[in-house]
Amino acid sequence: MKRRAFIAATAALLVSPRRPLAQGQRRRLGFLVIGDGSGRDLNQAELGLFDGLRKHGWIEGRNLVVEHRFSQPPDRLPASVADLIAFRPDVLIAAGPRAAEALKSATATNPIVFVAVFDPVGLGLVQSLSRPGGNITGLATSQGVALAKQIDILRELVPGASNIAILANPGNPMHRLILAEEAPRTARNLGVALPIVEATTAEELDTAFASAAAQRADALIVFGDALTVVQGPRVVALAAKHRLPALHLWRQFAVGGLIVYGPDVTDLFRRAGGYVDKILKGAKPAELPVEQPTKYELVVNIKTAKALGLTVPTSLLLRADELIE
Repeated sequence: MKRRAFIAATAALLVSPRRPLAQGQRRRLGFLVIGDGSGRDLNQAELGLFDGLRKHGWIEGRNLVVEHRFSQPPDRLPASVADLIAFRPDVLIAAGPRAAEALKSATATNPIVFVAVFDPVGLGLVQSLSRPGGNITGLATSQGVALAKQIDILRELVPGASNIAILANPGNPMHRLILAEEAPRTARNLGVALPIVEATTAEELDTAFASAAAQRADALIVFGDALTVVQGPRVVALAAKHRLPALHLWRQFAVGGLIVYGPDVTDLFRRAGGYVDKILKGAKPAELPVEQPTKYELVVNIKTAKALGLTVPTSLLLRADELIE
């Protein structure tokens, strides 16, 4: 009887091998984006993730199920995070620092891949870039977009600018880190004033720009944030209204915005597909080093420069990846 039972059990294993993907079971991916909470579509940069996934053979609807949550903290964020954890994902994707912090606080077991986080070590997300050490890893933006570099570019376009306002969101941990450490040091080293104007809501953007103008700012640096991304057209319009030459971090602002300098975020999301692939094939986030940007973009809007009475110097024209006429 024991021999017959053993044979039967062995036959059952052969008939029903453990091959979930071959049986049509799909792997699960949870995607958290901090936005305005209105259920917006993924933007062009975020869609780059799916290009990266396809490169590795992962296709939504075929062998991959993706659940998105667009959330505006603090009200909707806990519920969005809980929804994604309940989805039982194989991998979680965090777009930006606040999404990364929220997911890391919610789970120590689900693998997390973050994208576009300024300083993941400084924010306490990972132990080090080379050895993350936990259930989270990803792609940082902390190389090549130093505040001093942004100021240098602005001063090429606005000669003599010495009072350069910074538009920041105090709710963004990345912004708090830069304003506490990098901004004061940069102001001293370059001999410039860097007044801070803050906005946490769309309505506060109007007040922030009015404040920058009242402080007679020569130019403005717009820190990258979910608020300014979602309210991009409003940000560009306010800069034009107050005649403030503004430097932006993300390429989408090149439509109407004066100048863009920052990492190619679409490329970062595309590369995140490789992290997902490795994790789905058994790699641990703790063993996958955090990577830095390898592509940067400098885009100058000539039309906006003319509207502001600015002449784009040859040095910028030659270095620009794109000129918008």
